[in-house]
Amino acid sequence: MRCPFCGADDTQVKDSRPTEDNAAIRRRRFCVKCDARFTTFERVQLRDMLVVKSDGDKQTFDRDKLLRSMKVALRKRPVDDERIEQVTNSVVRQLESLGESEISSTTIGEHVMEALRTLDHVAYVRYASVYKDFRSPGDFEEFVDTLKKETA
Repeated sequence: MRCPFCGADDTQVKDSRPTEDNAAIRRRRFCVKCDARFTTFERVQLRDMLVVKSDGDKQTFDRDKLLRSMKVALRKRPVDDERIEQVTNSVVRQLESLGESEISSTTIGEHVMEALRTLDHVAYVRYASVYKDFRSPGDFEEFVDTLKKETA
C-alpha cells in the first residue's frame, strides 16, 4: 500500500479488525519512511459493474461516488457516518445481487431513494429533488404531499 503522504511503497499494518457490520476490514497502517499513520478499508467486490448513464455512456461503478451522493443528501442531518456506511454497503450488495454486469443509473437512483426514504425523509426529498430534476416549488410540494400520504 502506497503512503498517501510521501508516496513511499513501504507501509506496514499495525492493526486489523472488522468494521461493525462485518462488511469490511479496517487496517491501521504506518509509513516506514515518514512515520505517517493512516487507515485503509478492504471490502469484498463480487463483480465489476458498469453504470449505464441516461445518455448511453458507460462508467465503472464507483462505491465512493455513491457514498458521496448519500452524504450530500444527509448533510447536517442526525445520521452518523457509521450508519451511512452501513446503508451504502446495503445498496451496493443489492446492486451486486441483481447479477447484472451493467446497471442503469436509474436503477441505482431507485435503490438509493428507497434506502434514504427509510433512513431520513429530509435526505430523501433532497436526493429526489436532484434525481427527479425538480424545476419548481410545485414539484417539491407535490413530492412532499405524496410522502405525507404514504407515511400517514
